[in-house]
Amino acid sequence: MPAYRSSSLFIALTLLVTAAQPAAVIAEPPEVPTNTPLTKPAETLVPLNHLPALQGDYFKLHSETVDRAFHIYIRLPEGYDSNAETQYPVVYLLDGDSLFPILAANHLFLTYDDQLPEAIVVGIAYGGFSPEINKRHLDFTPGAADGIAGDGAAATFLQFLKHELLPEVESRYRADASKRVLFGQSRGGSMVLYSAFTEPDLFWGRIASNPAFAPGRELFFSAPAVAGRDDLRLMVTSGSADRPELRAAASEWFAYWRDRDNKAWQLEMRVIEGGTHAADSTASYRNGMRWLFQLADEQ
Repeated sequence: MPAYRSSSLFIALTLLVTAAQPAAVIAEPPEVPTNTPLTKPAETLVPLNHLPALQGDYFKLHSETVDRAFHIYIRLPEGYDSNAETQYPVVYLLDGDSLFPILAANHLFLTYDDQLPEAIVVGIAYGGFSPEINKRHLDFTPGAADGIAGDGAAATFLQFLKHELLPEVESRYRADASKRVLFGQSRGGSMVLYSAFTEPDLFWGRIASNPAFAPGRELFFSAPAVAGRDDLRLMVTSGSADRPELRAAASEWFAYWRDRDNKAWQLEMRVIEGGTHAADSTASYRNGMRWLFQLADEQ
């Protein structure tokens, strides 16, 4: 028999046998048990544990004050579990969506190179950059005559920090409440200044990186609330390549406050040489943290 006829016969027999078999049943995919990592609530997952420089914790906190939820990321110090009696300074990062992965990891390297004390680093995140989710323009802006309608909720956000977030963090982790630090960049820097003028005792140390001084200029040139402690510290950083209007505003503000006696905090200003508006937060953090903890200036 020719080869092609043999092949044709084989194919025909195969099709006949297949047709005689019962139709195969397509099985449904197995149901995923409810206790697998795929379906655990997000609050129980800590995927950053696979990034050791960011290892720590996460929880979602719904604020009764602002009626919104925040994603709270925690970087715990190296050796946290083995030093059960140690309390640590605690650094609160505004704009945690972007600044937590940058600055929390950088803090670890500063402990190596600069002997900066270890700290608990807290990222306060919105969970996205879209205006529907991210309300920094609202939360970090003081109510002011020169403001934009719909903004100006810094007072409410500060109450969220004071009465909800700080107590929650400091009840969960071994944070030294006497060594709280607040860091903010740009509009977040404005929020740092707002807290310094209205609730000076709430944070021991503050770093305002390239802050905006408007809206709210009148507040930032008025007398701050009276502080109950005399060891408060505030650093303002300004990138030499920041936008000219922000550089001018920072210089004017610092010149106004530098020699006044009614400050509620010890004040320092640093120019970050070559620093731009958004890309040099690590330099602002390093300068600020070294000054706050009174590490020797680099030669």
